[in-house]
Amino acid sequence: MKTLAVIGAGYLQLPLVTKAKQMGLRVICFAWPEGAVCAEVCDVFYPISIVDREKILEICRSERVDGVTSIASDVAVPTISYVAQKMGLVGNSVESAAKSTNKYLMRQALWDAGVPCPKFVVVSEGENVSSCVDKMSFPLVVKPTDRSGSMGVTRVDHNDELGTAVTTAISDSFCHKAIVEECITDMREISVEGISWNGQYHLLQITDKVTTGAPHYVELAHHQPGCISEELRNRIAEIVSRGISALDIRYGASHAELMITSDDRVFVTEIGARMGGDFIGSDLVHLSTGYDFLEGVIKCALGEFDGIRFGAHSRFSGVWFYAPQTRWVRDVINGRTAMQNVDLVSCELQSEDVVPLTRSADRSGYFIYKSDIERFNPKGV
Repeated sequence: MKTLAVIGAGYLQLPLVTKAKQMGLRVICFAWPEGAVCAEVCDVFYPISIVDREKILEICRSERVDGVTSIASDVAVPTISYVAQKMGLVGNSVESAAKSTNKYLMRQALWDAGVPCPKFVVVSEGENVSSCVDKMSFPLVVKPTDRSGSMGVTRVDHNDELGTAVTTAISDSFCHKAIVEECITDMREISVEGISWNGQYHLLQITDKVTTGAPHYVELAHHQPGCISEELRNRIAEIVSRGISALDIRYGASHAELMITSDDRVFVTEIGARMGGDFIGSDLVHLSTGYDFLEGVIKCALGEFDGIRFGAHSRFSGVWFYAPQTRWVRDVINGRTAMQNVDLVSCELQSEDVVPLTRSADRSGYFIYKSDIERFNPKGV
């Protein structure tokens, strides 16, 4: 029986651990105990920080693991690459992991490769912010260089708001740096899910996003497939593929976030060497394409990737989150609102209360749907 090491054990990793067990694998997980729901599902649980790569490497060697992976976690990526490289397992290089988890290194690599991106600068703790951005035009978007889930992200329309936004981003950053970029206006947001094997990139699905908008752009919903033309899809595939190459993501899942203007100009904001969170990779891709993305990621980690096969699927899938802007979601979760032409796949109400959203973790519940006929957009949303 082969052994798979999963870096992380929270609810985001649960679909991965469950799938690995269904595939007949022995699974070990690493994470702090708080919120480690996978501890009850995996074979062995180690209460260790996922950034303690030396200790994790030591245990993986003693466990003789055959592969190491994770999903929907930027923080886990450097540890995965380090362990894989040290043990001769399939994985991306440590240098690639650094570029795909640090937004400044990522943006610089994309810029150098000619991938279209917003203009940007990086600001360190103690630097004069105004002088750093004196050649940039408002509005600006400020974010930590090394976090995800909308944490620390703020749109800034005037110079007097800039200092506070940068201070917030720096305080949320592990390396105490913020990236400031020019805001692309008159646009919509999409994400692109893909998988790579031996440097060959495969685009799996495009996702349309619904967000709170300024100032924090927290995601309220995701819908697949994205509503784009075939010509634009091909252009996006070419741009993302170049970005994947620039970051040297040769193996496993990738999640690219893009902005599309009203005249179909494409800008890449970031690319991660992981599945998209918010159930995009773990659930929606399989529902809308029939391709088992989880199984593909596991097979990549084990060195057993055997290509892409799309199976039986629904034409549409999506997820809506419960928040102040989407209070109606609670009635769907509680069964008080019926959805025509749509099947409810799963749901969870984490709290009856809602709070203003500044990051993804502030949302209070969700439901996932699929449909053969249409995406689910309530009237007026």
